[in-house]
Amino acid sequence: MVAALTALSPLSPLAHAGAAQRSGASGERTVVVYRVPTHDRGDAQKLISAGFDLIERRQGNDLFVMGDPSTAAGLRRLGFAPTAVETMNKPLPDQSRTARATGGAGGTYDGGYHTVDAHYAHLDQVASQHPDMAKVVTYGQSWLKQKGRGGHDLKAVCITKMKQGDCQLDPKSTKPRFFLMSQIHARELTTGEVSWRWIDTLTNDYGKDPDITKLMDSTEMWVVPIANPDGVDIVAQGGDNPILQRKNADDAQGSSCDANGQSGVDLNRNAGTHWGGAGTSTEPCSEVYRGPAADSEPENTALEGLFRKLYPAVRTGTGDSDPAPATAKGLMISLHSDASMVLLPWEADHTIHTGNDAALRALAGRLGKLTGYQSGQAGEILYDASGGTDDWTYDKLGLASLTIEIGDSDGRNCSGFTPAFSCQDSYFWPKMKPALIDAAKQAAAPYKTTARGR
Repeated sequence: MVAALTALSPLSPLAHAGAAQRSGASGERTVVVYRVPTHDRGDAQKLISAGFDLIERRQGNDLFVMGDPSTAAGLRRLGFAPTAVETMNKPLPDQSRTARATGGAGGTYDGGYHTVDAHYAHLDQVASQHPDMAKVVTYGQSWLKQKGRGGHDLKAVCITKMKQGDCQLDPKSTKPRFFLMSQIHARELTTGEVSWRWIDTLTNDYGKDPDITKLMDSTEMWVVPIANPDGVDIVAQGGDNPILQRKNADDAQGSSCDANGQSGVDLNRNAGTHWGGAGTSTEPCSEVYRGPAADSEPENTALEGLFRKLYPAVRTGTGDSDPAPATAKGLMISLHSDASMVLLPWEADHTIHTGNDAALRALAGRLGKLTGYQSGQAGEILYDASGGTDDWTYDKLGLASLTIEIGDSDGRNCSGFTPAFSCQDSYFWPKMKPALIDAAKQAAAPYKTTARGR
């Protein structure tokens, strides 16, 4: 395991945040995405250690870094040869961290993306219209709400054709459970929209679509559409030009980050499994800041509490290679964007493998074929990243867990964190729907899944 990162080097863009270049209207920054050819696996960690915003994208040996016009010089000083592939002006967050984005008509922004309030109203509406199929659960509070600075409750929905005892917070459920979560990284807008459409498909197509009907009769589907609501509020403050907030709103460790940094904790580096390893930073303004301690963030501790109430801890060993039993039920998928990949544990370190590696690879490969995405451990095809949700759920519970990085693998002009909203119905949902249906079907016996079928 790679040791925890030390303080930022003088080459770091965050070390010179005061020199950040801004342009356009006041409160905006020029954002540039750079394609960065690499030569070995250590280059990803080298970039992260130096404080660069290494985004979830890879093409061959080329990685992608998001920064500003001055970032290129820092990359060159580090020995890389970057090429700018995209330039845009993006607003900066409201540093007060108290603003609440209500969006435009219908609680939307940037062409149709839904605000947190709209997502939560949607959950309540679905439960009201389909009381025999949906139940909303509040499982915690966001960081801002805990601090009395606005914020949100944390909400999930259970969807199934209700029978006595369904949708209870009890790991001894009769039905297997498929868990889908999205927008733990707030700026990855497509993920929340996929969850929205998944909820509607399950409730609207029951009795019409044989696959959906059978799934609803046999399985509980749990959905957390917004795992990082404070962060999504910050994103939505930008309106038709969303703010690229990745982390939550916890500014206790660093509230004065300049244009090249961002306050908050990366919730997908904060989970208490392999915490502090590769792909994380101790610098509070870094995009991959791991937080002051493992599971320090209320969004994570609440989510982990929900997982413990839904799934039994069947992986009794504590070693990295100790397996969960082949008979274990349940499946969890965390949605991210936009690498076009299906990732499996361990995501913290690709040189070690879980005790269920073959089965998880078969499951990831199966979903990869359905989506046209690569599959593998994160460090094999993207880069190592410690403290993530799916490593935690596998480690602590033995729950079969994957990450799907939703991306444009077909050249449809739908790449990036904030693609045109029209891409959601025209491209992403038709790609993701069959994969999610198939994944939910595997929840009854995920470790017996094969790449081609059962």
